[in-house]
Amino acid sequence: MLPTTTPYSNGTPSSRDAARHTAGAKRYKYLRRLLYFGQMDFEFALWQMVYLFTSPQRVYRNFHYRKQTKDQWARDDPAFLVLLGIWLCVSTIGFGLVLDMGVVETLKLLLWVVFVDCIGVGLLISTLMWLISNKYLMKSPSKNFDVEWGYAFDVHLNAFYPLLVILHFLQLFFINHLVVINSDWFLGYFVGNTLWLISIGYYLYITFLGYNALPFLSNTVVLLYPFAALVLVYVLSLSLGWNFTRALCLFYKYRVQ
Repeated sequence: MLPTTTPYSNGTPSSRDAARHTAGAKRYKYLRRLLYFGQMDFEFALWQMVYLFTSPQRVYRNFHYRKQTKDQWARDDPAFLVLLGIWLCVSTIGFGLVLDMGVVETLKLLLWVVFVDCIGVGLLISTLMWLISNKYLMKSPSKNFDVEWGYAFDVHLNAFYPLLVILHFLQLFFINHLVVINSDWFLGYFVGNTLWLISIGYYLYITFLGYNALPFLSNTVVLLYPFAALVLVYVLSLSLGWNFTRALCLFYKYRVQ
């Protein structure tokens, strides 16, 4: 097991070190680096994006290394967030083209997707998971170990990325072409709802991996329980003819009116 605290000569950090490792100091350092693209490691962020699909465990292994070397679980480099923002912009423009939206409508949709779907919902989910994990999943309450809010937000971003690629990129090729999932026929909503099943399943699994990677948490398997409800809703949707993609397209058009 990798160490989870930084060693000091007397077992406790000095006042200067403690100030440097406060949540406020970490947040200031992270936000300040948003202004300096030359200091961001975009190559490493791209590596993480690839492995979130192929081997997400390797991404969280790197979080262990960060804790060992920098005494924090959360990212200190905003490169991943910047690339995710670029993905959001490109995929939302693609949605605007597929749904025949105008420039102003596409811009409205972009603002909604970035500030509500990604940031707003992300802040809500991250805060909720931060509270739940610190209150109910800790092995033994201790002021020396806690789930950082920044780490909870990183877990959300990690889980959100595959969902974004599947629903906001891959799905675009099927909405009006190939299978035409934006329709009422069975093959259309079967393919569309299956993409939703895969993307939300990815979100749940990567979220579980994120909290399971923390050595001071227990019973993290409860984070996989929503899979049962997810599969049940998927089966019901096929039985009742619910088309999630069509509902999403109608919702997006309603947003920009």
